[in-house]
Amino acid sequence: MADTQGTTVAILGAGAWGTTLALVAHRAGLNVTLLAHSPDDARLMARTRRHPRSLPDVALPESIRIATTSDNVPPPDLLILAVPTQKLRAGLAALPDAFGRRPIVSAAKGIELGTLLRPSEVIAEVLGGASPDGIAVLSGPNLASEIAAGLPAAAVVAGSDAALVHDIQRRLGSSRFRLYSSPDPIGVELGGALKNIVAIGAGIADGLGLGDNAKAAFITRGLAEITRLGVAMGADLATFGGLSGIGDLLATCASPRSRNHRVGAELAAGRSLDEIIAGMQETAEGVATTRAALDLAVRHHVEMPIAAALAGVLFEGMDVSETIESLLLRSPAPEIRA
Repeated sequence: MADTQGTTVAILGAGAWGTTLALVAHRAGLNVTLLAHSPDDARLMARTRRHPRSLPDVALPESIRIATTSDNVPPPDLLILAVPTQKLRAGLAALPDAFGRRPIVSAAKGIELGTLLRPSEVIAEVLGGASPDGIAVLSGPNLASEIAAGLPAAAVVAGSDAALVHDIQRRLGSSRFRLYSSPDPIGVELGGALKNIVAIGAGIADGLGLGDNAKAAFITRGLAEITRLGVAMGADLATFGGLSGIGDLLATCASPRSRNHRVGAELAAGRSLDEIIAGMQETAEGVATTRAALDLAVRHHVEMPIAAALAGVLFEGMDVSETIESLLLRSPAPEIRA
């Protein structure tokens, strides 16, 4: 592990993932400031040393400063962004200008609606002075509650600047949070975003009681869709066999702790999407990502039948059971395409 004494890190986004990353950085020996959107949330978390909704049983060390972007926070040595993708642009706009000139790690997992930009592309566009080479991305099978509780996990840091990636890998990594490096930020970001679509479908499969065979087949075909779109967008095929691909996909599709899995399970139980979202404390990124992925599929001439079927359930009121049946009745096709 690197000598992190004196290194400062600011984490924008005090949801479950941002709070967890604050703990990760603290355990790695960094001086941490967690930036909440709401002053009320910041005051409550500073007083109780708890995340009031998502991680109520995990204590935040006193040395983690909790503030907002309007407080007088000096520019950190490293900036980590853990804001939901659809709120990332607004969150970035609230940052002091000097923050954008620091090395940046994007921990967001989604695709911006309308622009169809990956989070790192949104960051580079909004901050202006931020060079794409100064932005790394972090993804992997990372359920926040497990990592916050100190259970072991692994992730991948990707970027075009190998020196930056290596520095982040050494600074944030620990015996409980093993970090691997990758030169493929496109693939790592897309793997982290697109797996949330498949997780909604896996939740539906579990909710309908379709069994492990059906779910395994669904996850495998979902990975094929993720890979097709990713390669068409310039990602490395091998990335989708790694932590940000199959690794993240398995964790998100298998765990009831996954917000996107929960969306699918509740859809299978007959609840409407509006009801489900209203009852959630954190964002299920897969809902918006489904729309964005289908727009990208059209742009890149990629077939994504699973994403299209789930869009019918999410946005067009299609029956869950009939939609699953329609996927099973598609015309026979080769498993591996040339």
